Amino acid sequence: MPDLPASHRLRIGRYGEVNRIYLLTTNTIGRVPVFRDFTLGRLVVDQFRYAQNQAWVKSLAWVVMPDHFHWLIELQQGSLNELMQKTKSLSTRAVNLSAGRKGSLWQKGYHDRALRREDDLVRLARYVVANPLRAGLVGKLGDYPLWDAIWV
Repeated sequence: MPDLPASHRLRIGRYGEVNRIYLLTTNTIGRVPVFRDFTLGRLVVDQFRYAQNQAWVKSLAWVVMPDHFHWLIELQQGSLNELMQKTKSLSTRAVNLSAGRKGSLWQKGYHDRALRREDDLVRLARYVVANPLRAGLVGKLGDYPLWDAIWV
């Protein structure tokens, strides 16, 4: 196998199955904490909601951290690559317009983990939304503004 950059190796063998549940994660370029500004983080949240309104996904849980996001979804149509390309592109456009910035926002590639139906989804959703607590950003979950889960 040729020596490919990590972002290309992430795509090898990637397959997105409709009606399957995935945990998706992506980082900002250079892990710059763009979303310390919660207003900019809300623009990413808007893209999660847009994807759901377009029936691309069913959002189960998500958190937008200062330099990355975790998004637990059930894929409804299309592919993971299409979903992430659209989400990253639209959120970049919105953040750049709002913040008066130019250029890319997200690192190339993303991490996905396919889940079996038997996996404890509520436990995983709690893990996702508890990221701000583990990172020491807040003392209790309700104090962090950029998260949601369908079980709450």
